[in-house]
Amino acid sequence: MNITTYRTIWISDLHLGSTQCRADLLLDFLKYNESEKLYLVGDIIDFWALSKKMYWPRDHNTVIQKVLRKARHGTQVIYIPGNHDENVRHYDNYVFGDIVVKNSDVHVTSDGKQFLVVHGDEYDTIAKCHKWLAKLGSDGYDFLIEINRLLRMVRRWFGMQSNFSLAAFVKFKVKNVVQFISDYEESIVSTLKDQDLDGVICGHIHHAEIKEIDGFLYVNTGDFVESCSAIVEHFNGTLELVRWHRIESAIAHNEVMEVNID
Repeated sequence: MNITTYRTIWISDLHLGSTQCRADLLLDFLKYNESEKLYLVGDIIDFWALSKKMYWPRDHNTVIQKVLRKARHGTQVIYIPGNHDENVRHYDNYVFGDIVVKNSDVHVTSDGKQFLVVHGDEYDTIAKCHKWLAKLGSDGYDFLIEINRLLRMVRRWFGMQSNFSLAAFVKFKVKNVVQFISDYEESIVSTLKDQDLDGVICGHIHHAEIKEIDGFLYVNTGDFVESCSAIVEHFNGTLELVRWHRIESAIAHNEVMEVNID
């Protein structure tokens, strides 16, 4: 498959260091997609998970190496920490291995639109004011993800390919969670829409989206846990949501990549 080059790529909520992380698909995405600028929009390393259990498989290390290699070879990499890697926020404007840490940034697209880039937990009242409740919810989410990981292994054992996410299924069957997502979107837009911005690009809630709210563009990168999604900017300034899927071919064990663009 040919490598696709974009002006900018945004990815978030990788959760390296946890069993949630879909490092296999993430590595595929990084291999077949290049950009002039790469934003890491928070929850890149999951220090919450690492504080409970040391989990760092080889492919998680490979992800870090690939990002560092991109930075060394000319990609401008900007790391915006989230709540799961909030300790990194103490290093605002520091440079580590050609990667710049910023707590937030304003990105200007090639057609002149200005977007605030933040992780987004700053606009989540539960994450901001009730950290114990946020961590409790995170533990329950981790449990569903772990069950989903086991189900995925069973499906692969029987030769079944599926991107079904138990966590996402449960999340969108719970009315209060659906309302929380809507409230989060409206909260962040209402806070920022009068600040001479055209939109916001964030992560945090693991729900990829591009939509206009009251004339303000709300963009959410999603995650590499459930949706395995990213936001890309084409060279004409157009933003698109990309969901990354891998199809394993039985012929010579080759891997073919497929991209769905919403």
